[in-house]
Amino acid sequence: MLQFLRTHQRLAQFILLIFIVPSFAFVGIEGYSRMSDGNAVAKVAGQKIDQQEWDESLREQANRLRQNYGQIDAKMFETPEFKNGVLENLLVEKAILAQAARYHLLAPDQVLQQTILSIPGLTKSDGSFDKDRYKRFLDAQGMTAEMFQEKLRLEMTFQRIRNAVQSSYFAPLTVADRISELAVQEREVQPLRFDAKRYLSKVKVTDDMLMDFYNKHAAAFEMPEQMKVEYVVLKGASAASTVTVTEADIKAFYEQNAPRYALPEERRAAHILVAAGQAVPEAQKAAAKKKAEEVLAQVRDKPLDFAKLAKKHSDDPGSAQRGGDLGFFAREKMVKPFSDAAFALKKGEISGLVESDFGYHIIKLTDVKPASTRKLSEVKKEISEALKKQIAAKKFSEMAEVFSNTVYEQADSLKPVAEKLKLKIETASGLKRDPAPRVSPDALYNNDRFIKAMFTDETIKNKRNSEAVSIGADILMAGRVVDYKPKTVRPFNEVKASIKERVSMEEATKLAKLDGEAHLAKLKAGGTVAGFGAAQTLSHSKRQGMHPAVFTAVMKADTRKLPVYVGVEVPFQGYGVYRVTKVKQPAIQKDMRLAERKQLASIMSQQEMTAYIEALKHKAKAEILKPAKAAENNS
Repeated sequence: MLQFLRTHQRLAQFILLIFIVPSFAFVGIEGYSRMSDGNAVAKVAGQKIDQQEWDESLREQANRLRQNYGQIDAKMFETPEFKNGVLENLLVEKAILAQAARYHLLAPDQVLQQTILSIPGLTKSDGSFDKDRYKRFLDAQGMTAEMFQEKLRLEMTFQRIRNAVQSSYFAPLTVADRISELAVQEREVQPLRFDAKRYLSKVKVTDDMLMDFYNKHAAAFEMPEQMKVEYVVLKGASAASTVTVTEADIKAFYEQNAPRYALPEERRAAHILVAAGQAVPEAQKAAAKKKAEEVLAQVRDKPLDFAKLAKKHSDDPGSAQRGGDLGFFAREKMVKPFSDAAFALKKGEISGLVESDFGYHIIKLTDVKPASTRKLSEVKKEISEALKKQIAAKKFSEMAEVFSNTVYEQADSLKPVAEKLKLKIETASGLKRDPAPRVSPDALYNNDRFIKAMFTDETIKNKRNSEAVSIGADILMAGRVVDYKPKTVRPFNEVKASIKERVSMEEATKLAKLDGEAHLAKLKAGGTVAGFGAAQTLSHSKRQGMHPAVFTAVMKADTRKLPVYVGVEVPFQGYGVYRVTKVKQPAIQKDMRLAERKQLASIMSQQEMTAYIEALKHKAKAEILKPAKAAENNS
């Protein structure tokens, strides 16, 4: 596909990610309508966004990214770009909500409820909504029901607006076809290169030129501050390895926590459901009840055919194919009317009609599993592991307190804490404040918190131990500076040779360009064609290793009159004159042309959406009052 499309698609997707996709701050209608006169960082549609709301959204976005993409460098979340992107997102959300509220486009409660009910995994085997699963679903996302509903409402509202805007755009066929043609077009090119190296002998570089370059590019010769450190690490695993649990401990825990191992009575039943939800008209409900009574009569007449009748008449697709079997369940796992009826039956009995929110049930109790208690032998391993974790956590807590206190009290050396807790003192060299990339990214001492604790006046100037830093679950670390080198600029004499090489190539490239441009002018004026290399065929799928700047210039050249000449400078390499002699237009397959039309339409509709969002923000007078840096300084 044409590079233009690929490039602009990434741009459009990036814009959508940062400015359009909801940030799930869950501001909701209440948040939208709330006025805040506090520490406002932005305003939109007459409302203000305060620092607290921004912080909450930042946390939410960071958590969401971690859930979707796994471990992410925490530094990313501290960048002004990330923070301002999230704030921009909040502005977009509120601008969309303002527009949606103005034109009554917010998703109604009924649609919201139906959407939640349709989420896979939130229904029981009988088709009823499982509140327990819904609660677990919300807990896994760290949300309340209200937060999730407002998030969903925002997503659905945004989807409505996006569909309306994007569906209004269409890509003209002539434009789409022209882009498809350019994507496969081939150009035959001959190169004539003016290599900068050939001009090096003509270049005269003075010490003043080198010193001028050195002064202007001092940052390029900086050596970052770095240090050599000693450090000690306390891990929870160290505490766990010393923990032992006796048989007496396990037995005592089992007896003291007997209710934990009690299993409630469970029952197994089969049912036939004639569906009639709460929202159905009375006439339809009456018809369902009549049908249920007729099925019940058949069951009474032939109770041994219950499974066959369930397969034929039950409206519960999950259990119908199993003859109505629901398996074992505890009382609280079913809706109350169903549970009350099932737990009132004796094994083998069949109920009358039982009405629930889902319709009319006919229940047959097939088995009973009495309440029981799991035996000690069954839970012994489970108890042992739980006790080990409990004891290890307590022991680690005690060790951590000793670790922190000793590091603080004996701040001139790490030996006391190492001796007390039998820890090993290790060393690390070349520790930098902001190393990128890190030589040993997995090493504990490369942790951002530890590095921040090491680069302080206390550790560098006063030669004190760092504070005890938590760098992970049950991992504490403390360090001490052994040797420190501040940020310095490499001396001129040390880098003079490399500067001379670079300046020489820059000057040589200028000379190559002068000759190349002069030759290009002669060719355009009708001069003799000589010295060009062998012809190469270029296309967007065959670049022949050509420099991007050269390739772009050649493919952009106006080829209505051939041959055409193009001149391109390549920094530190020289100058090239390129002669385009032929243009070939291969045939395009129909399915490829259709796919490219769709892709172009998608890209342009995304850009249309971006423009619409910008218009909404302008209409809502959206404005960032304190971007990330300013907000941090004032928070």
